[in-house]
Amino acid sequence: MNKIGMQRTDSIRNIAISAVTVQDLETVLPYVIEFRKQLFPMLDPQKVPSDLLNFKQLYLDEKDGTFLQARDKSGKLVGVIGMLTYDYRFPHLDLDARKTVEVARLFVDPDYRRSGLGTALFRQLTKVAKEKAVERLYLHTHPFLDGAYEFWLKQGFYLKECCDESGFPTIHMEQVLEQRTDQKYLVEQELTK
Repeated sequence: MNKIGMQRTDSIRNIAISAVTVQDLETVLPYVIEFRKQLFPMLDPQKVPSDLLNFKQLYLDEKDGTFLQARDKSGKLVGVIGMLTYDYRFPHLDLDARKTVEVARLFVDPDYRRSGLGTALFRQLTKVAKEKAVERLYLHTHPFLDGAYEFWLKQGFYLKECCDESGFPTIHMEQVLEQRTDQKYLVEQELTK
């Protein structure tokens, strides 16, 4: 491994990943909004997406939502990822009734890209999804986001569909999580129907 690769690997050993709480909102929300502006300069920066306007409700209060943060040893925010209940706003995708969440807002500081931090954030998010009995992860990305499609393929997602959404080429992807078959879980699922 070269010296740069070694430094990047060492740098994520000092990263703490945790769930965002209400107390974290004053740093996390501006971070996400600013990161979005940088990645999508073609969008109106004054128009905040509904998931960010309703951040607390969708990511913190909803039972299937979560938002994770990565902070370095000094407490600096260096990455985030979230999931929220999928709202089926793309009816053409033909997603069945499995319990589905949308993976959203994976942002990693440029200094930490290609260090494994994005993968670490996603793995932690997957653990949370499994604890919440999520059956499918859905996401969409765009071809102009360098390396995003390839990253998600490496994480186990597969291509669902490519199409134009609101004037942007969009790549829809999904990952079906392993199904739990233990008896206690199956009984709990039956009782909640």
